[in-house]
Amino acid sequence: MIKNVIYTAFALVAFAFNSILCRLALRGEEADAVGFTVVRLLSGAIALVVISYFCRSPRVSKGLTLKLDVKPLLTRGLLHYGSWLSAFFLFAYAICFSFAYLGLTAGTGALILFGAVQMTMIVTSLIKGERPRLLEWLGLVVAVSGLVYLVFPGLASPPLISSLLMAAAGAAWGFYTLRGKTGGDPLANTTGNFVRSVPMIGIAAIPYFSKIHLSNEGILLAVLSGAVTSGIGYTVWYAALKFHTSTRAAVLQLAVPVIAAAAGVLLLDETATVRLAIAAALILGGIALTILERGAEARA
Repeated sequence: MIKNVIYTAFALVAFAFNSILCRLALRGEEADAVGFTVVRLLSGAIALVVISYFCRSPRVSKGLTLKLDVKPLLTRGLLHYGSWLSAFFLFAYAICFSFAYLGLTAGTGALILFGAVQMTMIVTSLIKGERPRLLEWLGLVVAVSGLVYLVFPGLASPPLISSLLMAAAGAAWGFYTLRGKTGGDPLANTTGNFVRSVPMIGIAAIPYFSKIHLSNEGILLAVLSGAVTSGIGYTVWYAALKFHTSTRAAVLQLAVPVIAAAAGVLLLDETATVRLAIAAALILGGIALTILERGAEARA
């Protein structure tokens, strides 16, 4: 249980810092959207391959205990794990995410992103027959109320194109997350997905090749986003997903906009408001209700 909490918390903080790192790079013109995404996915793939080589490929067993596999990822081949469809969702999320942040603040972007994530995951799980319990529904309503309270009214309307791109990124991430619930080795699958995403972003970058610019700081921010907050963060999230329902996983991710908004205030000089504090309390309260539901289910 404790490891599950730690893994989930680490992943959510990593997701929030993806927004911060991207905004730092794009806002200061340290990188363009395509260049940032290329370095992000490439560095994520390289970091995960190196980790897989030295640490071997961990498997998740009951209680979230990581055990070393006797067959390392590289022995079976980089493309033995993961899938092209998951890699496409990862690529689509990353490229839409970068272009969207050309016109959005860290907090607003994270709100749109994970609002779309939540909608995608919950609707898909309902279609598949998953039925959330009472406290999960209540937690969802409370968390969404906090999201709505923060966005309407009080925030300036974000640019339409940027908002649509971020919503598309959220839908892609929602599907990527749902595919992670199918099981398997978290590290190996994440590595395989990142490796597959590299040729996709390479092809997508061809029309923008002459416009790509990356400063040393931009490269550093993209590498941190790719290797740490994406590569490692997504691996940990895949490991934690096995212990959450789709609805709970969707609601938990609503903590990310709160973390991103708070980090934006501290690191990007974005404005802190009473509205943000109230919305954060509602969102976190909704998340707490879904966790209580898990506790009640475990005791039953």
